[in-house]
Amino acid sequence: MKRNLLFLVVLLLTFSGSLCFAQTDQKTVKEDFKPASTNQPGKEYPQVNSEGRVRAQISAPEAHKVQLDISAVKYDLVKDENGVWTGDSDRQDEGFHYYQLWVDGAAVPDPRSKYFYGASRWGSGIEIPAKDQEFYALKNVPHGQIVEKLYYSKTNYSIRRCFVYTPPDYETNTLKRYPVLYLQHGGGEDETGWTNQGKTGLIMDNLIADGKAKPFIIVMDNGAWRWPENVPRPKPGERPAPGSWPPKGWADGFTKTLLQDIIPMIDTNFRTLADQQHRAMSGLSMGGMQTKIITLSTPDVFSYVGLFSGGSITVEDVENSPEFKDKVKLLFVSYGSRELDENGETRFGGNPKADIEALKNIGIDSHYYVSPLTAHEWQSWRRSLHEFAQLIFNE
Repeated sequence: MKRNLLFLVVLLLTFSGSLCFAQTDQKTVKEDFKPASTNQPGKEYPQVNSEGRVRAQISAPEAHKVQLDISAVKYDLVKDENGVWTGDSDRQDEGFHYYQLWVDGAAVPDPRSKYFYGASRWGSGIEIPAKDQEFYALKNVPHGQIVEKLYYSKTNYSIRRCFVYTPPDYETNTLKRYPVLYLQHGGGEDETGWTNQGKTGLIMDNLIADGKAKPFIIVMDNGAWRWPENVPRPKPGERPAPGSWPPKGWADGFTKTLLQDIIPMIDTNFRTLADQQHRAMSGLSMGGMQTKIITLSTPDVFSYVGLFSGGSITVEDVENSPEFKDKVKLLFVSYGSRELDENGETRFGGNPKADIEALKNIGIDSHYYVSPLTAHEWQSWRRSLHEFAQLIFNE
């Protein structure tokens, strides 16, 4: 009797486990997949489970090989009798990720995903639910607006576009003027990045509703640049030689556009507090590098500075920009924890935490933030904006 009872218990545990887990490629995958929030309406795939794995599926009856390509790793999909290919990824970091499918050697977007601009093209993206996603969740709070603004650039002889976030009370409190943050995207992205991938509007709406940030305008423009004609390019697949990147003058074009076109246009068309004390600039990755160059060279224009995975500012930088120390009210530097080695240094060298401590010692209000368990990715930058927004314009 005891032996039969033990057998029944083992059988029950084995059976119940089979309801929750599947064995794939010698790995146990939890079978609680749900459609991703970034899917096109009504589409069941791609899916995400509670472990952060992605399950992709595509119908390609005549294909010979199909792969899911996410986080620089390719995973083979398996074809069924109906020509439908399905497969899973390993666990992904929380937050947003670009991905694509490879069909017989051709990289294609997933026809069931919404499309996002990144890696210099429109392609698929997927959201891995994060434990702290409440700070950018859609809630029943007052919401601001994000408007598309077209304008003529005299420095580029062309029509350009930016997106402008205005706080919830902008349309009703018509006598009020607002500070402005100029917020830049990263390399291979454009002015849609912060609104779509970055969740800027929702982050700000929630912070303002909670009384954690002052209402301010946010301007998101296109900071893309072209490699200077007189600077040799690295060969495909090779990193630029040390000290050769970024090339000299790479940020000159956007600097001119920002100072001569974008800021005057915003101050003319929106109710801004149009002075240095009420103007901030920040950016992620390439946008952070642009922010560093521009704010160090024009401390009379910006009062708050934020670099998200875009380098840091050193005491030597400040010494070469004499007015920076006296005019800039606050400096914020951030990274994802996986961008740093065990010594706290970035893969390009340098220790941003040490840089920040040195700046504090010479009297600059400096802040350092590390996003836990994220790399060079949007979850790091969403968290960075969330932290930075609470620090600025609090005079």
